[in-house]
Amino acid sequence: MRIMGIDPGIAIVGYGILDKQGGTRLVDVDYGSIQTPAGMPVPARLKEIYDACTLLFSKYRPDVVAIEKLYFNRNVTTAFTVGQARGVMMLAAEEAGIPITEYTPLQVKMAVVGYGKADKKQVQEMVKLLLHLPSVPKPDDVADALAIAICEAHSSGTVQKYKKWGLKR
Repeated sequence: MRIMGIDPGIAIVGYGILDKQGGTRLVDVDYGSIQTPAGMPVPARLKEIYDACTLLFSKYRPDVVAIEKLYFNRNVTTAFTVGQARGVMMLAAEEAGIPITEYTPLQVKMAVVGYGKADKKQVQEMVKLLLHLPSVPKPDDVADALAIAICEAHSSGTVQKYKKWGLKR
């Protein structure tokens, strides 16, 4: 099963693609980031993110896209803009016919570290260990995307259940 994890953002979108082999083995296929310049108008940034996601979906053909649910308690303006970016990512996945799953930061931390209040560094180190990477992926958004993909891999077979029931997601 091929899983793509996405850490949504407007300036930096982290992505990570994993293959789940034999039910438990996780192999990193690719990871990186989509970056848009701060001075670029928001609609142009959204288009750039959408186009990049469409290209990644076409290239890697994931079986599922796992995306982090937004949680903001401070800057509402940033939350709206990131929400718009998240929307174009989800639209690109939907148009590609790829099921989408969503996870909260707490769910991701529990799946990767086993502790819902783990700090960012703990999550990053576990991503490095679980995927046998030489170093923690940078920027942080990339490590977060891989953590989201790991969370999906450790979930209870959501995609298989959808397929069994004949549902898209």
